[in-house]
Amino acid sequence: MTNASPRALVTGNSSGLGLGLSHALLDRGYRVYGCSRRGCAALADRVTDVHCDLADFDAIGPALDQLLSGVEPLELVVLNAGILGEIEDMSRMSVERLREIMDINVWSNKVILDWLLASNIAVDQIVAISSGAAVLGNRGWGGYALSKATLNMLCRLYAHEFPQTHVAAIAPGLIDTRIIDTLCELTDTERFPALERIHAARGTETLLSPAAAAERLLEALPALKDYESGSFVDVRQILAPEEYEELRKAYTNR
Repeated sequence: MTNASPRALVTGNSSGLGLGLSHALLDRGYRVYGCSRRGCAALADRVTDVHCDLADFDAIGPALDQLLSGVEPLELVVLNAGILGEIEDMSRMSVERLREIMDINVWSNKVILDWLLASNIAVDQIVAISSGAAVLGNRGWGGYALSKATLNMLCRLYAHEFPQTHVAAIAPGLIDTRIIDTLCELTDTERFPALERIHAARGTETLLSPAAAAERLLEALPALKDYESGSFVDVRQILAPEEYEELRKAYTNR
């Protein structure tokens, strides 16, 4: 019997929630393995890291071969890397641009999941970072919403192929990252009303720091397993059910 540290793989760990999760997992005694385009310079001496542009599908396998050689098992995999794309009407979004968003937010994760299956590495829990945008269908969130909705279904489908692993897509709530910076620079709230909620969250407890969001997500992980593998779950369903119910009613009655 060994006392080996638990192990976690986090994609998109160079900034934002991915970096926050890396810090939080290290504080919990995990060995953290990271995969990102820029690399995790902030934790270079603490995280085993590999540079990989997830838009280059052919590079993902070799990068994971290098990163996870001899690593067994993985207690946690967090598929965090993603892009927002433009806030724009669907009729103004080209298929080419939508494809670019889908490549990063969905198909790169399929490549990673296929690699994990082929590797035979035992994985206890896989969490894909999704968004409430996947179900709300707000005007302007077209490419992002489509990609996150597809990611949710990808998790449900792969849950059948990872019978020993709990798989879930989770909406972590609003997090103060560069995505929020971009959204707060947009002023067309008349055309895109959902921007008002983003703008109003600035400076309030609703908008979590990456560190706080990471702590909240990790706090929710054990209870997440109470949901059927393959589920999409908003973190507030677990940690703040009354708040979640009020939010759900507000959107239902729009």
